Amino acid sequence: QLQLVESGGGLVQPGGSLRLSCAASGFTLDYRAIGWFRQAPGKEREGVACISSSGGSTNYADSVKGRFTISRDNAKNTVALQMNSLKPEDTAVYYCAVPPSPFCTAGIRVADFRLWGQGTQVTVSS
Repeated sequence: QLQLVESGGGLVQPGGSLRLSCAASGFTLDYRAIGWFRQAPGKEREGVACISSSGGSTNYADSVKGRFTISRDNAKNTVALQMNSLKPEDTAVYYCAVPPSPFCTAGIRVADFRLWGQGTQVTVSS
């Protein structure tokens, strides 16, 4: 019963903040990198952020650098995505996912990730 569950999504005004959480069940996240992805209507799923198993390395899409921060708490078996200065173009379903690797690839590619959560909706609108 390996499972990832995202939470924390919702409706927020432009310029606001949200904190997403990804909780793992049935396994530990200690030895795996974790990625956050998003998919807006009519668009392909894209990588947003990734954190290595140690937490020592992080990668971000150019569109979110300086605004989003990925972090992990291995004791709680969770990964978070802090999203600040949100823009309407950030509106999407956000997913967390796990690759069979402790490392993040520079491109945060969908094809490199095997286990996915169900997603949580983030809507940035007035």
